[in-house]
Amino acid sequence: MRCADYVRVMKTPHLGLLAIVMTLITTPAALSAKLPIEGPMPSFARADAWLNSRPLSTQELRGKVVLVDFWTYTCINWRRTLPYLRAWAEKYRDHGLVIVGVHTPEFTFEQNVDNVRRAAQEQDVDYPIALDSDYAIWSAFDNHYWPAVYLVDARGRIRHQQFGEGNYEQLERVIQQLLAESGKTGFDRAPVTPDTRGAEVAADWKSLGSAETYIGSRQAERRVSAAPSSLKLNQWALTGDWTTRDEFAVLNNTGGKIAYRFHARDVHLVMGPSTRGATVRFRVSMDGQPPRASHGVDVDAEGYGTLDQPRMYQLIRQPAPVADRQIEIEFLDLGAELFVFTFG
Repeated sequence: MRCADYVRVMKTPHLGLLAIVMTLITTPAALSAKLPIEGPMPSFARADAWLNSRPLSTQELRGKVVLVDFWTYTCINWRRTLPYLRAWAEKYRDHGLVIVGVHTPEFTFEQNVDNVRRAAQEQDVDYPIALDSDYAIWSAFDNHYWPAVYLVDARGRIRHQQFGEGNYEQLERVIQQLLAESGKTGFDRAPVTPDTRGAEVAADWKSLGSAETYIGSRQAERRVSAAPSSLKLNQWALTGDWTTRDEFAVLNNTGGKIAYRFHARDVHLVMGPSTRGATVRFRVSMDGQPPRASHGVDVDAEGYGTLDQPRMYQLIRQPAPVADRQIEIEFLDLGAELFVFTFG
C-alpha cells in the first residue's frame, strides 16, 4: 500500500495493470451503463473516533448517497483530489450526498488525533471524518490505496469505486446518477470547477519524470552513497550525521543535507521536527542556487523555511520548461525527520 498516482501514465511498476483497469472502467462509456451492485457498505463502527461529526452508522446513512474517501493527510495524490471533494460536499449536501473521509494513516505521526485535527482544519476538510488508525475500516472495505473513493447508493450498496487521482467529471456523473436513482432532483448537472491553489493544483503529468521516493529503511529506494555532485536522475543522497529508521531518517547534528536529482514541476517532502513543539530551520537550493521564482509555498525566494509540524512541505514549483534539476535541502538545526519525496 502506498500513496501514489495509480491512474496515470507514470506508475510504480507493480501497479501498472491496476492503472489500466481503473482507467478503462471510469471512462464515460463505462459509466453510461448500469452501475453494478458490489455489495453492502461495511460498517464504520470500529472507527477510533470521529471529527466534524458524531459517529455515523450505516443504518442512519440509508436514504443518503455516501462517498467514502480513504485518505491520509500527507498524501499529495489525495491533496490534489481535495478541491473536488470540498466542491461536491457543498454542491450536493442539500440533495442527499454525505462524504465520509476515512483517515487511515500511512506514518505513525498520522495516528495522532491532534495532528489529524490540525491538518483537517488547515486543509478545510469540514465533512465527517472517521479515524481509522488500526486499519479496521480499511480492512472491512478490502482497500489498498490512498486515495480511494467508494460510492454508495441510498440503499447502502457500493455501486462504484476508484483508486487514485483524476476522472473527476466521471465521478461526479456517478454521484448525480445515484442521487437521481434516490429521487433527488434540482441539482445543477454542470461539473464543478474548483479553484485549485498551492499543493492542490493538478500535477504537470506531461513533464513528470520522478516518482514517490521513501527515505526510511523499510521502503528506501534509489539512495546512493555517491557525492551529491554526481547524482543521476532520481538518485538521492544524505550527507551529515543521520540515523535511518524504518519510516524516516533523522538528523543528529546541524548541517546535514539531502540532495535529489529530479524531473518535475513540483517537489514535496514529508518531514517534521523530531520533538513535538520544536522547530527546525532549513534552506533549499536548486542547481546550487536559491530557488527564486521556483520556490514552493513552504519556502521563500531565498529557499528558507521552517519545520514546525510533521506534514508535507512544498519546496519547489518551477515554471516551464521543466528540466532535470537537483534540489538540496540543508538543515540548520538538528532533529529533522524526513519521510518521503513526492512530485507533481
